[in-house]
Amino acid sequence: MTTPDSNHDKPLSGWRVLVPRGGPWGDGVAASLRAQGATPVVAPLINFAPTTDQAALDAALAQLSEGRFDWLTVTSATTVDVLYAHRTVIPRGTRIAAVGETTAAALQAVGYEVALVPDKDNSAEGMAQQLIALEPEPRRILTLRSEIAKPVLTESLIEAGHDVHSIVAYRTVGVPVTDRIRRDVENGRINAILITSGSVAEQVREQFETIPDATLLAAIGPRTARDAARAGLTVSV
Repeated sequence: MTTPDSNHDKPLSGWRVLVPRGGPWGDGVAASLRAQGATPVVAPLINFAPTTDQAALDAALAQLSEGRFDWLTVTSATTVDVLYAHRTVIPRGTRIAAVGETTAAALQAVGYEVALVPDKDNSAEGMAQQLIALEPEPRRILTLRSEIAKPVLTESLIEAGHDVHSIVAYRTVGVPVTDRIRRDVENGRINAILITSGSVAEQVREQFETIPDATLLAAIGPRTARDAARAGLTVSV
């Protein structure tokens, strides 16, 4: 018997959706998909590895704890994991800017206070513009980033006259999927693939030789959609 709250009445009923990241983030997205009637297929395409210059990161985090910076910018929840793993103390005099609500929530969850989240443009560029508007005088700013992140934020802040210390907090590495997942994608058994970053887009392009035209590729935002297009993917949503 079909009940009003059965999966058949939900918008994504019958959809199998590939979730390209694991961990708490992947679990949360999988739960949201199930709530909409979909069957999530969690297949991490990227993972995070320590920086190759641990000494530089340690020195920067020590300076951060000593209150040497006016601002810390955080552009991903993975950076929060790095801060937490190092048990980094951020003094009250150092304000934290988060790129979006997800990153801000991750910071707050481990006890860090967030002073700035961009109102509209949740990108490195959007955060730079808001920070520049807020701080007309030169400030000392620590930007923690992924090894492959484009230096948009750092360059914009330096151009505006700030003293910026840019440090690689982690590396992004590809994770090979199982043969079964590869076959399911290539045979059209996966109805949609979530593209959550430029690095995920690159892995989708590299790991799946053929993606059927009927497979929907959904990008998390306009910047990721542009990165996906550069990687040779056709984004549907």
